[in-house]
Amino acid sequence: MRIGIVCPYSWDVPGGVQAHVRDLAETLIGLGHQVSVLAPGEEDSPDLPPYVVAAGKTVPIRYNGSVARLQFGLVSATRVRRWLRDGVFDVVHVHEPAPPSLSLLTCVIADVPLVATFHAASTKSRFLAMFDSLLQPFMERLSGRIAVSQAARKMIVEHLGADAVVIPNGVAVSSYEHAKPLPGYPRPLELGGTIGFIGRYEETRKGMSVLLDALRILAATRPGVELLIAGAGEQADFVASLPDELRANVVMLGMVSEADKASLLHSVDVYVAPNTGGESFGIILLEAMAARTPIVASDLDAFRRVLADGRAGVLFKNRSATDLARALQLVLGDSALRGQLSAASVEVVRPYDWPVVASQILRVYEIAVAASVH
Repeated sequence: MRIGIVCPYSWDVPGGVQAHVRDLAETLIGLGHQVSVLAPGEEDSPDLPPYVVAAGKTVPIRYNGSVARLQFGLVSATRVRRWLRDGVFDVVHVHEPAPPSLSLLTCVIADVPLVATFHAASTKSRFLAMFDSLLQPFMERLSGRIAVSQAARKMIVEHLGADAVVIPNGVAVSSYEHAKPLPGYPRPLELGGTIGFIGRYEETRKGMSVLLDALRILAATRPGVELLIAGAGEQADFVASLPDELRANVVMLGMVSEADKASLLHSVDVYVAPNTGGESFGIILLEAMAARTPIVASDLDAFRRVLADGRAGVLFKNRSATDLARALQLVLGDSALRGQLSAASVEVVRPYDWPVVASQILRVYEIAVAASVH
């Protein structure tokens, strides 16, 4: 099958949607399909995979509680038309088609079967509230709708008056399961324990302020506890803003590769997801489970679902640094609990392995193509 996939966000900026598109494309290519991905990005980028067509520069737009770098306009429309013409696709799969982006332009322009995946979960989206009636004709052109979670499906129903099949994000389980730790890790637990965080730590909804407050509480009884932070942000400014008493407990790793991310997860005693809202799924939780790393996460509905209602991770009260410190102390101090969480992760993550997820998505493609024939 000739498959076109549209990523609305800059390819060179790490994010959950970009990772989803990349892993889906590579899984489909591995299954023998011809895949081309259209995404914002610079054509001369040295890290651009051969299956990605770069569509040029982006502009920052506030969407779903953060700033997304998107591309829209007449020049972008020309690039979409050229990509569609050259690709001669059997089906085109757009991601996050609601905000002004390459995905929405593709819904307007394409005359091939269209499938869309909705990732965002904010049912109070200002953009959708303002433009849902304008978007309706283009959304009706979709032959298949996928939501990555029940929360994302709820947004589709409430704003667009449509329904979607729920197919979760995937994870390359074997890549995370067999990764080696970073040099010098794991540290002996007697030193105080090692906690991991991966994400845009300057974004309020990622919960770093809650985590730092919890770390201050935890360090009172575990003075050698260490927090490894990986992700995008102004590192020097962040370190300068840390309280003096915490600087020795925080290690900044900056941006890390996919391989190093897997290694980081094998280097820590517990992974923490202190996010405060705006999450429709939680791909990092799947990655931590695939690495068999014990997890502590805020009790967001999306996280609760991914962690099987707490069976594969300890949940704490959202925004509560005190409860987060309690949960971290519990996991770090109980080897039997860590073993139980790791064992549960193996079972819970299995349905999210990319070959399993890709087979469900392919079924949606087949139905969309078949429907276009009649």
